[in-house]
This record gives sequence, C-alpha cells and structure tokens, in this order.
Amino acid sequence: MKPSLQWIKDNIDAVLFDLDGTLVDSMWMWHAIDVEYLSRFGLALPDDYQKSIEGLSFHEVAVYTKERFSIPDSLEKMKADWNDMAYDFYKTRVPVKPGVLRFLRFLKENGIRMGIATSNSRELMDAVMLAQGLMPYFDVRLTGCEVAKGKPSPDIYLAVSERLGVRTERCLVFEDVEAGMLAGHAAGMPVCIVYDAFSSAMQDSLRANAEFYINSYEEFSYEV
Repeated sequence: MKPSLQWIKDNIDAVLFDLDGTLVDSMWMWHAIDVEYLSRFGLALPDDYQKSIEGLSFHEVAVYTKERFSIPDSLEKMKADWNDMAYDFYKTRVPVKPGVLRFLRFLKENGIRMGIATSNSRELMDAVMLAQGLMPYFDVRLTGCEVAKGKPSPDIYLAVSERLGVRTERCLVFEDVEAGMLAGHAAGMPVCIVYDAFSSAMQDSLRANAEFYINSYEEFSYEV
C-alpha cells in the first residue's frame, strides 16, 4: 500500500530519496553506457554486472569494475570517463518521474524536510537536479562516495538524517531497489518502494518487504 499524505504529515519530519530510478528515470541509459565502456577494452557486459554493483557508491563501482575486469586505467580516469559519458544524458535527456514535482511541493508546503542519498556521482546528481529544477526542495544532498560504505549499509541514510537533524524513526525513505531498501531498514527507517522498470524482476520481493509501495507518484491525491 502507499503511505497516505495524512500519515506522512502526522508521522514524518523528513523524506529521504534515492535518485536514480526513484526520483529520475535514468536507469535505462546505464546499460548502454556499461556496454560501450567495457567494449573499449574488448569486453562484453556480463548478465550479472548490474545486480553485482547495485547500491555501491560511484567509487565502489569503479573499484569493483577495475578488479573484476582488470581495467588498466586508474580509478580516477574510470570515474571521469563515466561522468563524461553520462553527463549529457543527465543534463538533457533524463526526466523526473511523473508526479515527482507535485509531491515535492506538498512536502515543502507542509514543512517536511528532504534529503538526497544517492550512489551516483555528485557531478551527475547536480546536473540532473539543476536541469529539472529540483535543487530548491532539498536541504541535504549526499553521495555514497562521501560516507564509509555504500548501500546496503545504512551509512548514507544515517548521515543524511543526522545532517537534517531528524531522528531516524521520523524519516521516510523512497527507494527502487533491494540494496536501497536494506540500507533504509538498517538505518531504522520505513521504506516506500517506487516501481522502476529496471528492477521489475524483483518487485514481488520489494512489495513483500517494504512498508509501502507505489507504482507512480501520481497515485497520491491532493486536497483541492
């Protein structure tokens, strides 16, 4: 079931969002980027690659990829190449999910603070948030590279709630994949899963284990 807006107003002081697949529709482009990047080294993209890196920070993905495929480039060059390959997409072609802006306005109008907890790079996070007008809504924006461990460890959600000055039990997490859900739960926060086509194969498990579930932010109804 989805959380009612009244329940959010009564029980929640801060909403913490994942970015990719949760707030913005971006997961579709990463498969193409991964295929292209590995092909530069004469490598094919394995079927289990995306699942293997789920929830890892941008830096952790670089470390994993370098070790698994023996990439000769430095970690810094790998991350710079990925940022270059994805930046244009995030700035011009990655949209917010339907209904997101109305939901963010509701939260802001009701004094509920907001934070971003993303595994992506700060460069790409800022690019899409600036392009889509999301910046004014968020008090804290944190990436997995700025905490000790990426998801499913709770570090990033704990850090965002601490910076917001909100108790963990008064935070609600919005996520789209299992690693993010586990991170939110490990931080002691209820989780609302947002459907994303990229994670369609795991929807039964996500529905069964998250406190809340929505197919779209457009499911929320607002008082006139």
